[in-house]
Amino acid sequence: MNVITVSQVNRYIKALLDESAPLRNIFISGEISNFKYYYSSGHMYFTLKDENSQLKAVMFSSYASKLKFKPDSGMKVICSGRISAYEKNGEYQLYVDDMQPDGVGALNLAFEQLKDKLFQEGVCDPEIKKPLPSFPRKIGVATSDIGAAVEDIKNITARRYPLAELVISPTIVQGASACADIVKSIRLLDDMEDVDVIIAGRGGGSIEDLWAFNTEEVARAVIACKTPIVSAVGHETDFTICDFVADLRAPTPSAAAELVCPDMNILAGELSVLKSSLINYMNIIIDENMQYVSELSHSPVLENYDSVICAYKDNVDVLEARLSDSILYSVENRMLKLSALAGKLNALSPLAVLARGYSVVQKNDKIIKSVSEIKENEKICIAFADGRAICKVNEVVEND
Repeated sequence: MNVITVSQVNRYIKALLDESAPLRNIFISGEISNFKYYYSSGHMYFTLKDENSQLKAVMFSSYASKLKFKPDSGMKVICSGRISAYEKNGEYQLYVDDMQPDGVGALNLAFEQLKDKLFQEGVCDPEIKKPLPSFPRKIGVATSDIGAAVEDIKNITARRYPLAELVISPTIVQGASACADIVKSIRLLDDMEDVDVIIAGRGGGSIEDLWAFNTEEVARAVIACKTPIVSAVGHETDFTICDFVADLRAPTPSAAAELVCPDMNILAGELSVLKSSLINYMNIIIDENMQYVSELSHSPVLENYDSVICAYKDNVDVLEARLSDSILYSVENRMLKLSALAGKLNALSPLAVLARGYSVVQKNDKIIKSVSEIKENEKICIAFADGRAICKVNEVVEND
């Protein structure tokens, strides 16, 4: 009896599978179920199934990172890879190298997935779009500095609105490094405080050529842009993710320049119309005022202004006489009141009392009201109406 271990069996089966040419490069279609994606490692684990069977599968991060779309349970896909066994648990599975949606291209699926995600976030809503400036002074352009797109923008700007200054950030718009370069140019132009509006785009091409403008990185850079930004990618029939998140979509780079730049000829025509309207309005105002002045000049007041002035002069004379009489009456009335008050004041004056034969006795400038306030041999002052007498008290006699 030849007894072998479990590990030997699993190792032998794995070797058989690995050496099988048909199983080393195999394409399998099926529906994804039990899909699990581990963010820490980047590995994907799932099961491929059809109506009758199922097959475990794994896609390691080195291959999963290259996918243009996001797999999920219920999605029908075509996987390419190899069949091998996992020696530890003795299960065979599909090691996936590449995956494509079954029935729709990977790029188209990735486009729809990201589009749905952004619309659900509300970042494509028209209400949040920033308006473009009416008269931009500086226009930022994030595109390749060679090619038809940038030349079209230059020519149209120079023709329509030569007052504007173009600030071109040379940008790689196709290839592996295009995504990062587009993001860099948008942020660079947005950080310039004097740039009023930004055009981001390129000329036409296949979906692969335009793909950098369909990436989430570029979409997030456009969403975060504080400056109004116009998406101008490809031809009129080309739609990109950048178109949905930008403040305005232009069907082509040329159309973007026309949308951003006002037409100087149209502006000149509008100014001419406004100038004519203003002149006509001013002439109407002047004519109306001239007519009013003419009517005033023929009024009775202005035609016989001498008699009007004389009438006002006579009225002034009458008012002057009334004012003079009023002042004189007021002065006399106040003089009479003053005289009456002076008489009352004089009657109450101590001098008037003294004039009638009375006198006032003082000691040390203080009026003496009682004999108890003086003593013998003290000096006192007796005030009369016409003078004073300094006396010495010989005797103080109080009444009984």
